[in-house]
Amino acid sequence: MVSLKQLALVTFVAGAAAQSGSGRTTRYWDCCKGSCGWAGKAPVNQPIRSCDKSDNPLADMAAKSACDNGGGVAHMCSNQSPWAIDDKLAYGFAAVKLAGSSENAWCCSCYELTFTSGPVSGQQLIVQATNTGGDLGENHFDLAMPGGGVGIFNACTSQWGAPPNGWGAQYGGVSSRPDCDGFPEKLKAGCYWRFDWFKGADNPDVTFKKVTCPKALTDKSGCVRNGETPTQ
Repeated sequence: MVSLKQLALVTFVAGAAAQSGSGRTTRYWDCCKGSCGWAGKAPVNQPIRSCDKSDNPLADMAAKSACDNGGGVAHMCSNQSPWAIDDKLAYGFAAVKLAGSSENAWCCSCYELTFTSGPVSGQQLIVQATNTGGDLGENHFDLAMPGGGVGIFNACTSQWGAPPNGWGAQYGGVSSRPDCDGFPEKLKAGCYWRFDWFKGADNPDVTFKKVTCPKALTDKSGCVRNGETPTQ
């Protein structure tokens, strides 16, 4: 029989496993409302913001996702694109799945990713978790970047007039910087980021650790974990 003390220890260890470790990355931009956009997912001030098809923030946090069966009005906001702070550091957002953890722990949490392979090895990306995915593995960060591929779901066609399977390949997206030239203006910078700061890296490995969210990220998402004060 497992004692309450042993059970508490197991719970603690499982939670601690999500604080740091080694992981993998992929990329996506499906224009869907993020999973952390629903109330009750985690102890936060409010869910992440979603936008209408014209990229205006929605006041109704319960608005149905454009990717749900039958469709809805809620989409990913364009300001959840990544951007460079300097040559070695960037900020962005990601769909996340961590071993031994759940959305309750990772929704709106931030993670410092240090790339360990490919042309971005040694560079760091701080992401806020805004989403998850049934197709993600353990310790998996699916980095949000316009033109990164729609994957399983696609609301980019209805929101931005993208091709039927999104821009470029359904998985992986566009393949060169000039492919970004025809993107909607609000998405161009995030698409270019992939070939500039990110150097066209293809799913590099990472080490990760949980960090206090930068205010620059929470100001865009609107979501702050209870008890956390974002850093300036």
